[in-house]
Amino acid sequence: MFRLEITMAGVIQKFVTASMFMWIIPVAILYAFNNNLLPGVSDMSPYSLTLLSGFLAVISVNVVIAFYIYMAMKEPSDQHKPDPAFLAEAEASVSKLKGDTDGSSQSSKKEE
Repeated sequence: MFRLEITMAGVIQKFVTASMFMWIIPVAILYAFNNNLLPGVSDMSPYSLTLLSGFLAVISVNVVIAFYIYMAMKEPSDQHKPDPAFLAEAEASVSKLKGDTDGSSQSSKKEE
């Protein structure tokens, strides 16, 4: 169980990190373009500046999402084991539903 908690903490940490980068990088790109922090940007027209900065900001979000997906796919799948107590409860619930369904169909047949 302790290993599962460590894995969940790692997953949450990766999610929070990716979410922060999805906000920070586009805002930094827009800030750099709008405040002429990049060389050659001051020569561009306002229309081109807005178009290029917006395009790069959107691309940066997609790169962060792709990297997050890559990191998720790289995680080993054999580490993730379901909780045995949860599995036992789920199996009992399913078998109870199957038993109720069979019992109700038998009682309806008896009434006929």
